[in-house]
Amino acid sequence: MSDPLDVLDALTASRPALTADEIDAAAKRIADVIDPTPLQRSERLSKLTGANVYLKREDLSAVRSYKLRGAYNLVVQLTERERAAGVVAASAGNHAQGVAFACQAMGIKGRIYVPTTTPKQKRDRIRVHGGEFVELIAVGETYDAAAAAAAADVERTGATMVPPFDDTRTAAGQGTIAAEILEQLPTTPDLVIVPVGGGGCLAGIGTYLRARSPRTAILGVEPAGAASMTAALVAGGPVTLPEIDPFVDGAAVRRVGAVPYAAVSGFGGRVVSHASLPLLTTTESPRGAGTFQMMQVDEGAICTTMLDLYQSEGIIAEPAGALTTTALAEITVEPGSTVVCLVSGGNNDVSRYGEIIERSLVHSGLKHYFLVDFPQEPGALRRFLNEVLGPEDDITLFEYVKRNNRETGAALVGIELGAPDGLAPLLERMHHSPIQCERLEPDSPAYRYLT
Repeated sequence: MSDPLDVLDALTASRPALTADEIDAAAKRIADVIDPTPLQRSERLSKLTGANVYLKREDLSAVRSYKLRGAYNLVVQLTERERAAGVVAASAGNHAQGVAFACQAMGIKGRIYVPTTTPKQKRDRIRVHGGEFVELIAVGETYDAAAAAAAADVERTGATMVPPFDDTRTAAGQGTIAAEILEQLPTTPDLVIVPVGGGGCLAGIGTYLRARSPRTAILGVEPAGAASMTAALVAGGPVTLPEIDPFVDGAAVRRVGAVPYAAVSGFGGRVVSHASLPLLTTTESPRGAGTFQMMQVDEGAICTTMLDLYQSEGIIAEPAGALTTTALAEITVEPGSTVVCLVSGGNNDVSRYGEIIERSLVHSGLKHYFLVDFPQEPGALRRFLNEVLGPEDDITLFEYVKRNNRETGAALVGIELGAPDGLAPLLERMHHSPIQCERLEPDSPAYRYLT
């Protein structure tokens, strides 16, 4: 039997190239079902950067993400025979909701495969949007595992795959975001910042802007723990990352699609920020076109941005939805220029906010963990509090590593500082204290295991 993934790759390769005309056609197909999302000026980010910053609010769509556009554009084009056979999809959550919505809207049966790490909130919403027409199947810990299971289903049943990014029809639907931006803005955008997972959204938006607004610069943003498009551009083709950080679940993809890569690699450009990868050699963009660049942002910085968006704008962004505004804080933009940041989704499980706050504090240098070996004598803990902790420091976690024997062994102590510059004085006091203290570095195996 042939490899299901090879069969799907062959089908993908037979699709026509992605074009701005096809994106315009997609906009007409989805117009009766999908309302345009708002484009809102952010006073806070505009003041912070000196530019005119607009947020494209895909988190306010019917399924709280842009994924509905591509899914519906594909499904609505199926033949009667294909509709009767049903559809299959693999997704980390948002694409699944788009497919579920399309299935119920058109009365088509569908099976949707999601990773077991998909937040409960997203699973519940998939069931709501799909109703009786959709079966939800959780398999594997990553999108790629779910995709393999979905591909095997297609090979076995003859159903139609609805790819989340690696299909011209999907990418064209996602490219309708750019068409809306150009219609909604009072002026031509100088820079559009796009989140990148599998690459379909970047391919669609970039293709449209290259054709309809060639002076607009494009910045693609990936999570540092899943920089698959950057790896592909450096390698000269899609490559499979050996491991990824699944935290930014909407963009945690090991390998970008062939269709998106074909489009994105034609934009020209370079990688501008990633410590562990070489810079991609700058290439000439199409004549008269704005620049194209790729960069990555740290997951901790994404968490800080999520909290800022919630506290300042009242926007509930999922991790992938905060990629672009995180990048905005790390780049320099021309004062007075017009910048659009895509808020790609708002399907964030409220139960994740504890982890989000934790990652933000660690990234900001306010939260640190230590193994503290307290001597077994009266007053040891009091001495630590009085002699080691600063006046603005606080213990947020205290537990013995050996929980069945508190007479020996170190305690895991989490300390939140009053300010990031309080770390050096804290470490100095620990150095001079008779109490043995060992700092856990955030990237160390001990840190990941104990915290």
